[in-house]
Amino acid sequence: MAGAERSFRTPALILRRFDLGEADRVLTILTPAHGKLEVVAKGARKLTSPRTGHVELFTRAEMLINSGRELGIVVQAEMVSPYLALRDDLVRGASAGYAAEITDRFVSPGEIYPPALFTLLDAAFARIDSDPDPRLALRYFEMHLLDLVGFRPELNECVIGHEPVQPQDQFFSYAEGGVVCPRDAVRGTSHVPVSMLTLKIMRHLQRSRYEAVRDLQISRALHDDFERVMVGYVSYLLERRPHSADLLRRIR
Repeated sequence: MAGAERSFRTPALILRRFDLGEADRVLTILTPAHGKLEVVAKGARKLTSPRTGHVELFTRAEMLINSGRELGIVVQAEMVSPYLALRDDLVRGASAGYAAEITDRFVSPGEIYPPALFTLLDAAFARIDSDPDPRLALRYFEMHLLDLVGFRPELNECVIGHEPVQPQDQFFSYAEGGVVCPRDAVRGTSHVPVSMLTLKIMRHLQRSRYEAVRDLQISRALHDDFERVMVGYVSYLLERRPHSADLLRRIR
């Protein structure tokens, strides 16, 4: 065992931070090889600190970290991707905040996840930062995050009767994790209506590369319906509604 003095370099996406004492910051970061970590950036709030400006929320940095008993210590941090629009644009920033919050909630510290999780969130920050439709980028991220953390929604067959879904309006079950046909739906439970068009978009995002969906023209009403179903499912799985989801709705 390398012990508490072991150091390692890693790319890091900054999910969350809070101030500690007069000059330090505690960061929650996602890394490709070490999963989710909490680390201390000492002196990060001092204007003369070499770490100042390199530990901004929703950025990608390259870090040198010393392992500690409880929290790692950031020895060096160099920003790689600043994603400036995530701080300059309220909607884009709140969208990135939602992506970061649900990642933080779904990912447990100390567990190792596939590097694809880091790649997915990094790509989501980049897409939300620059793409014309940040809502589409956010829904794509949400759908594929659920896949990577083991909650892939079933969209092609009824999760109760297991028959193929027919081209008509359906229901979605938060408890069962997928589509329920009208015959098996029970109103007043976790079964919520989902239109045929919304379901088609959900399927398209689930099975496609982002390059195949980024130019889709989606109406605000369809976006709202898609968001209603997905945020509802995420909230059910997390057992609480993400704070950033409500913030994003108010900003819009």
